[in-house]
Amino acid sequence: MTPAVEIDSLTKDYEVGFLRKRRVRALDGLSLSVGRGEIFGFLGANGAGKTTTLKLLMRLIYPTSGGARILGRDIGDTSMHARIGYLPEQPYFYDYLTARELLEYCAELFGYARPERKARAADMLRRVRLEEKSWDKQLRKFSKGMLQRVGLAQALVNDPSVVFLDEPMSGLDPVGRREVRDLIASLRTTGTTVFLCSHILSDVEVLCDRAAVLRKGRLAHVGRLEELRGAGGARPMEVVLSAPDAARLEAALSPLSGARLTATPGGARVEVPTESEVDAVLRAARDAGAGLVAVQPVGNPLEELFVNDGQ
Repeated sequence: MTPAVEIDSLTKDYEVGFLRKRRVRALDGLSLSVGRGEIFGFLGANGAGKTTTLKLLMRLIYPTSGGARILGRDIGDTSMHARIGYLPEQPYFYDYLTARELLEYCAELFGYARPERKARAADMLRRVRLEEKSWDKQLRKFSKGMLQRVGLAQALVNDPSVVFLDEPMSGLDPVGRREVRDLIASLRTTGTTVFLCSHILSDVEVLCDRAAVLRKGRLAHVGRLEELRGAGGARPMEVVLSAPDAARLEAALSPLSGARLTATPGGARVEVPTESEVDAVLRAARDAGAGLVAVQPVGNPLEELFVNDGQ
């Protein structure tokens, strides 16, 4: 089956300066493929080239070299846009419109008849959990989080085969973030492909099947999440314990090589180099009368891939 998104050596240079112009490369030979029905994470720090990539795919700007295809059709074929959705990082809408009017307008652009577009607008506003009392309020009176919900609704109004989302959780409170994550996850059941740009690693870890890490305009890593987590090798672990007798716990753990204990109020944190050494810590802790509070990894492998300049 043809991939949903195919990017081939995509490159973008910008001219900067006034009297002495010079070229700055924002995207450098990016190549990757996204399968149908996949939720694909596109990671990178600010300035890494994520938004430039999306603008190239949306044909809002033009590549210096290379190309891309969406649903098997070249990105220069704008008729393909009827089958995709797009939420930019900082969407701007006609702020004198209400949320309902904007969604009906977007539905009309995609060819929905009047009764259909009214129903479609209402359905999408419910789907993004915008309170019904706000449907007929002008967008200029909306908070950033409310506008983000409306933006997500317009990206999905045409029931797209592929949807491109640039920082879709921006401006949302914790409840809103959870609701939007659930909505994005539900798109998997409909077979919709999601190309998700984000710098929030927790969202990517919860949602995505695969992810790519972009660094300074170049593809640094790509793969399934479990592969990327393991890219850094053995991962240190932390065991959090409750200990009524800290001295007894310290004595029980002292024979364990590599275990590093840090006292805390009412307990301790024990860091070991690898997961295989956790069992020994737990056995020693039980012998010392300590209780287990948590076992958790130290750091985040995705974060390390995100910020590490080494290849």
